Amino acid sequence: DKTVSLRKDLSEMHEWITQAEEEYLERDFEYKTPDELQKAVEELKRAKEEAMQKEVKVKLITDSVNNFIAKAPPAAHEALKKELDVLITSYQRLCSRLNGKCKTLEEVWACWRELLSYLDAENKWLNEIELKLKATENIQGGAEEISESLDSLERLMRHPEDNRNQIRELAQTLTDGGILDELINEKLEKFNTRWEELQQEAVRRQKSLEQSIQSAQETDKTLRLIQESLAVIDKQLTAYIADRVDAAQVPQEAQ
Repeated sequence: DKTVSLRKDLSEMHEWITQAEEEYLERDFEYKTPDELQKAVEELKRAKEEAMQKEVKVKLITDSVNNFIAKAPPAAHEALKKELDVLITSYQRLCSRLNGKCKTLEEVWACWRELLSYLDAENKWLNEIELKLKATENIQGGAEEISESLDSLERLMRHPEDNRNQIRELAQTLTDGGILDELINEKLEKFNTRWEELQQEAVRRQKSLEQSIQSAQETDKTLRLIQESLAVIDKQLTAYIADRVDAAQVPQEAQ
């Protein structure tokens, strides 16, 4: 019987839709690791593609039901038409929900990857600061050399806040949705602690270098005055020697 066959097709399609909804849309998902999140994205992509492939099946059922109804008394097959309408509505709703959830999860995955990218960039900058602080730890030299090191450190510290703001916003977006919250909080705590420690150390080093510059400048000034004084004395003594002046005649200079 054609009616039985059509109802069987409709029933099988309804069962598939219900199963897909339970499997991908009704379950509560928790994403605690990147692997779980990535796996969920891939599964949902496959479910979306599978649903799209079912469009051919739905169209064949629709054509079969409509062809059958067109040749039979309307009253006799009103229930069949109603079942078809329900199927089409359920199928379209399933596709829409799968598309929506798939897009959301893809955006979440992209958000996570972007967060990692910003964290990587900022940690590389912190590595540079760490190396610079080590390089200026026991710096030797005059005021000019120390001043160059201070300028280099200050240039490195003039780092825009944009990346850190992005990290904060991306992390907030993910954790608000309960996505990778434990992992993200752990990464952020580690990053922020390191950031604060290096910032504080950099400020201390800047003050230390400024004091070293001041001390070196004072030492340079003192040495310059001594050199100038020695030059005057040397010139005066050279003149005495040229004039054959005896030391006994100039006891102060001789001393």
